[in-house]
Amino acid sequence: MTLGRQLRRPELPTAGARWCEAALPEGSVYRFLARERARLFPSELFADLFEPTGRRSVPPSILAVVMVLQRLEGLSDREAADRFAFDVRWRYAAGVADAVAGEETASFAHTVLVDFRARLRASADPDRIFRVTCVLARQLGLVGVRRVLDSAPLEDAVTTQDTVTMIRGAIRGLLRACPPPLEAKVRALLQRDDDYRAPGKPACDWTDRAAREALVDALVRDAYRAHYALRDQRLDPKVAEAAALLATVTGQDIEETSDGRFRIFEGTAPDRVISTVDPQARHGHKTAAHGFDGYKGHIAADPDSEIITAAEVSTATSGDAVVAPSLLGDLTANSQGGGGAAQAVVYGDSAYGTGVHLAWLEQQRLRPMVKAQLPTAPGGRFAKDQFRIDLQAQTVTCPARVTVAITPARRGGGRARFGRACSVCPLRQACTGSVRGRVVAVHPHEAELAAARARQRDPAWLADYRATRPKVERKLAHLLRRRHGGRRARVRGLVRVTQDFKLLAAAVNLARLATLGLRSTPSGWEVQPA
Repeated sequence: MTLGRQLRRPELPTAGARWCEAALPEGSVYRFLARERARLFPSELFADLFEPTGRRSVPPSILAVVMVLQRLEGLSDREAADRFAFDVRWRYAAGVADAVAGEETASFAHTVLVDFRARLRASADPDRIFRVTCVLARQLGLVGVRRVLDSAPLEDAVTTQDTVTMIRGAIRGLLRACPPPLEAKVRALLQRDDDYRAPGKPACDWTDRAAREALVDALVRDAYRAHYALRDQRLDPKVAEAAALLATVTGQDIEETSDGRFRIFEGTAPDRVISTVDPQARHGHKTAAHGFDGYKGHIAADPDSEIITAAEVSTATSGDAVVAPSLLGDLTANSQGGGGAAQAVVYGDSAYGTGVHLAWLEQQRLRPMVKAQLPTAPGGRFAKDQFRIDLQAQTVTCPARVTVAITPARRGGGRARFGRACSVCPLRQACTGSVRGRVVAVHPHEAELAAARARQRDPAWLADYRATRPKVERKLAHLLRRRHGGRRARVRGLVRVTQDFKLLAAAVNLARLATLGLRSTPSGWEVQPA
């Protein structure tokens, strides 16, 4: 397929285009895209996605505009294609308000969007639309050296499955992935009365406990037999992936009893796969009371211009601080060669206040405006911050002025055990209820954590934090205001969800640039507020 180019017929203005010019407000994203589309998304930006010869594609500048509006309005591919065909605002934004029925730019099938996303995903620069918005904002000076970080749950696009459904589905998936000779070999070893061709749960009297246990045992044994059939085979990547998934879902929830039977154990395995349809989705917790299934979306934003400078997606079990370095890549590059530039500042809630992340910020010479979690103790007893920890002398002194040495741990930090001193201490009831006495854990990055807790007690620090950090909540609200494609992912798999989330961030950035009054002039880009 070769690159399609948009027809230009400025001598034929239409009633629809004139109506949009008159009716849409100046800061409308439709007017902004109609005016600046050619400079934002020139054909050269997408030339690497197409062949020199072949059937002509729908112009990629049109598809880029459609995908941006699709993400802003939370539409499916079918709805977006329909909106483009019949909504004059979309056609005006895409520059085809003058197209008539039968022309290639008048409408297209929804599969064109699927194909275009797949081409972007397979390219060397899959997130180029988001990158364009970030580069443009930096050129205009809209992005400074301050960043605010936060994350939000992204619910998955599949149904969470129980263990029985996942094991049977994984066996079925392995059989479908195997070439016919290998499939026949695997089937020859399976013993359950099931051909594993139809989807869904197997037939069972779910009210009968013995029947349920027998089903689980039979499914697990078939899973082991399927793996046994593969033991001496050279597997292609597709079959190897299906076999690995079967091994994962079989091992994560199953235990063997003393009589040699297999059953589902009580509890939840860490990093548990929750669906064979989307094996990368996970159980996650935004807070102790708020659980979700899916992924986590992370952003870094400039608090002054409200431009999103970086966006990432991780599994739901990932900590926010683990993803933070990838969100701050542009600041670390500046700080390493910054010379006399202003020191970059990073704002974040206590999820980013881990010792490892604080140490990384210090190493990268980034000023942390990040809250550290305050230590607590059960029953209102003395918290850790009421003990004096001397890292230089490697000692800890308790509120009763008893000093003990820190016993080093293999991975850094250590523990201070007060032991017998607590048995005769008059403050024992306010300190510990353990018969072995109080134990104080010293973190490997105790110095960074202590410094962070000292900083956040400063009223000036608190005032700056409270005035700046909540701005990222507003930006997340813009991103996730739509249910479909916002709070709930539209696609499956970490790679696809990440691509979709970055496209959403690009769309929100373009809407923000439209509000700021961005215009192209003969001398370059300028911000011209209304």
